[in-house]
Amino acid sequence: VQLQASGGGLVQAGGSLRLSCAASGRIFKINDVGWHRQAPGKERELVAGLTSGGSTNYPDSVKGRFTISKDDAKNTVYLQMNSLKPEDTAVYYCNAAVQVDKNYEYEFWGQGTLVTVSS
Repeated sequence: VQLQASGGGLVQAGGSLRLSCAASGRIFKINDVGWHRQAPGKERELVAGLTSGGSTNYPDSVKGRFTISKDDAKNTVYLQMNSLKPEDTAVYYCNAAVQVDKNYEYEFWGQGTLVTVSS
């Protein structure tokens, strides 16, 4: 299974971006998914989580601005980011808990996509 993240780029403060994370390979079902980010000199942090049951989780720093969603037909996870701030600048990574068959689930990570927000 591979996760391919895309959609990063340079945007002005106040702008929007939508990140995509496409899963390919042996996929029976995608369960919990998430987006994380890592800014230079900082630890990686969760910015959005979505459980297989539909529950979402956001830290206060992005709540109300970021929205995570999943298209099961396309095996793709999205992160809509609005009202972007310079402090949102980071490399963004997606991860997913993927069932490769009925019995086995593994966690996979995408390669990261850079988001740069200019002031």
